[in-house]
Amino acid sequence: MALPTVQVSVYITNQVTRKILIVHCRSKDDDLGAHAVAVGSSIHWSFGPNIFGARTVFWCKLAVQDKRISFVAYEQERVTYGDWVVRDDGVYARPYGHPMFLHAPWTQP
Repeated sequence: MALPTVQVSVYITNQVTRKILIVHCRSKDDDLGAHAVAVGSSIHWSFGPNIFGARTVFWCKLAVQDKRISFVAYEQERVTYGDWVVRDDGVYARPYGHPMFLHAPWTQP
């Protein structure tokens, strides 16, 4: 008997005013590379979380011009959201379609 296949999806939507968002996400096993996301657009990926052994975690680094944010976009061990909105003042989780601020504001290097 085969185990059911579980798929998790993560979405990151750019709502930064008039700016391209650079998104670079990775897990221990997968580097998704850097992507330029236009205003109003999203990047998304799906994967099967680990059932045995180490748990799946995806970290993301976001950049807009000279500002940066790093955050955990998905962590299997904890309750995390897979739907994120990036705005001028930071990153928001969007549980059930309602944005909720979760991460520190942008930093400058």
